Amino acid sequence: MSETDSFIDEVTEEVRRDRLFALMRRYGWIGILLVVLIVGGAAYKEWKYLRDTAQAQAFGDKVLAAMEAEDRGAALAAIDTDKGRAGVLGLLRAAEAVERGQPEAARTALEALANDTALPASLRALAQLKAVMVAGTTMEPAARDAALASLAAPGAPFRALAMEQQATIEIEAGRTDEAVALLRQILAEAGLTAGLRQRATEVMVTLGVDPAAE
Repeated sequence: MSETDSFIDEVTEEVRRDRLFALMRRYGWIGILLVVLIVGGAAYKEWKYLRDTAQAQAFGDKVLAAMEAEDRGAALAAIDTDKGRAGVLGLLRAAEAVERGQPEAARTALEALANDTALPASLRALAQLKAVMVAGTTMEPAARDAALASLAAPGAPFRALAMEQQATIEIEAGRTDEAVALLRQILAEAGLTAGLRQRATEVMVTLGVDPAAE
């Protein structure tokens, strides 16, 4: 390589280096910002996870302490929590009211949860189902049937449980064939729990029907 070529190469390299430094001075802050955002985002995510875990543990400890208290109803009522966990706490309070022999209070609390649009749809559906179960025959038959029909619709989160309540109503009314048809639908449901499968099977046997028969 001649001295001229070597000189040209050196000049070219210097020009490239100068351009690179100029670009870094002009746009280097973008890379630094990206690094800061990535590190900051990871740190915030970890902090949020730890915070949420601590809050969940604290809520669980309060609930356990309340369930062991002498007056569980008062202890549960004294727990103050965020909206996300208020629904779960409301279900526990309603269950405690039922145990204390206060079904009307439980039903009122459950219906309030069922109508609270700020709560997850699945929790609202569960509250509505429990409200129907607590009300029993004290609820207007038409209103009860309409509520259960909605809860037993395809794709509903507690469809099988709602159908179980419908079957119970049919049995109480002496409509055995309708009850058996509902029980067979329950047994055909995907993802059916072992407990519900056993209950449906036992009821069919009690009615004198072979669960395995078509």
